Amino acid sequence: MVLALALVLWGCAELTRWDPEGRDPAQPPAAARAVPGVHVVQRGDTLFQIAFTYRLDWRDLAAWNRLGDASRIYPGQEIRLSPPGGSPQQAGTTPSRPSPSAHPAPGARPPVAPPRGAAGPPPQWRWPANGAVVWRFGESRRNPTGIGIGGADGAEIRAAADGEVVYSGSGLIGYGQLIILKHNDSYLSAYGYNQSLRVTEGDRVKAGQVIALMGRGPADRPLLHFEIRVDGKPADPARYLPAR
Repeated sequence: MVLALALVLWGCAELTRWDPEGRDPAQPPAAARAVPGVHVVQRGDTLFQIAFTYRLDWRDLAAWNRLGDASRIYPGQEIRLSPPGGSPQQAGTTPSRPSPSAHPAPGARPPVAPPRGAAGPPPQWRWPANGAVVWRFGESRRNPTGIGIGGADGAEIRAAADGEVVYSGSGLIGYGQLIILKHNDSYLSAYGYNQSLRVTEGDRVKAGQVIALMGRGPADRPLLHFEIRVDGKPADPARYLPAR
């Protein structure tokens, strides 16, 4: 009886073991979860947010679903996540952990492939927060698609480039209060774990404008999760942000 009770207690301890990044050990990493063939629109969803969730280009979603206006989606609508006759795997929707080989060697920056159909010059990037980099691209088990920038509670988070707010809310699990900016048809940037948001969807912002205040991320520490997406795919911000 004593042995059985000890085994039960040990099993409970294993299920509740603390994870330094706040990840639930009972849940598989995001990269291991199956991706559905369709997304059912919930109240507050935007096409940009849906594309961001599945690492797709919003233009592809619009084309596959015959959406002339990317803003015209409604709760209950089914958004296909692959081209007609295709599959999520063929469309590249299955999330995957960025390869460590994507990291540039210290002091070196590999060339950045141009985005598809880019119109005009790329964004002029700047750092969104002043803190040190806590983790690099691909290093976080919870959100390997961006970098973690440390700081202080309530520190100002600034737009990394001119753009339009296409998402401002807390509907994406694992990002806390999140802002997504569209800089042009190819480039998006995202800012997660905010304490409060200072902009709303549809706002136009300038590089350096305060868009949020820093909140707490994994391990309950002040943190900004920052991403750059190119044609829907996560890209290493270190390849774009200026040296400092």
